[in-house]
Amino acid sequence: MSPVIEGLLAHRSIRRFTDRPLPPDLLDTLIRAGQAAASSSFLQGVSVIRVTDRELRSAFRDIAAGQVQVEQAAEFLVFCADLHRSSRCCEWQGRTPTEGFTEQFIIATVDTALMAQNVVVAAESEGLGICYIGAIRNDPARAAGLLALPRHVYPVFGLCLGYPDQDPEVKPRLPVDVVLKENRYDDSGDRERIAEYDRTMNDYYLSRGSNNRDATWSGQMAALLGRESRPHMRGFLRDRGFEMK
Repeated sequence: MSPVIEGLLAHRSIRRFTDRPLPPDLLDTLIRAGQAAASSSFLQGVSVIRVTDRELRSAFRDIAAGQVQVEQAAEFLVFCADLHRSSRCCEWQGRTPTEGFTEQFIIATVDTALMAQNVVVAAESEGLGICYIGAIRNDPARAAGLLALPRHVYPVFGLCLGYPDQDPEVKPRLPVDVVLKENRYDDSGDRERIAEYDRTMNDYYLSRGSNNRDATWSGQMAALLGRESRPHMRGFLRDRGFEMK
């Protein structure tokens, strides 16, 4: 097994960091590694905001329901899907940019996720820990205002980077034969496989070093999809110029 695969399989979310800063130029290197990710139509529809101001860090911690790692990590980055830059290029070329198409929104959002994951893989290969902060979408309008984001740019998630101050267990993933289908979508055996996975996850949650709880994966999914999930996002995206037509 290659070191890259070993590193990917060892991924954990880190929520406690030391106060050690990143070495000079490492952040630029990680961003360049992120930029090397695939980009549909070469849109490169991503902007990354590095948040160093302590008051801004504190504000993002508030948005993210008090997650202390937002303030504690050596670096906190906000990854933004960006159609503003490409629209400006269109104007500079004497063309009128189209707006609000769902496909453009998907391309920019996927570009953002692909770039961020490249950054994560590169960071972990250098001994850093990471934690995605999707909770900045609890109040995306405030997040966009704090960062002075122009129209056609929206914050997708935050990312904490730093040297780990904890060594959490690797969280088990779904069995491959639940996720990997051949030729067609066949879920005929998934209920039994997921029931077994629930037992694995319950053992994991009960035995892990911190935040022990009696839970299963399917129970978590029932709770997640059984309630509204950030219903403000549709209106926020429309106001940002992502009209989904």
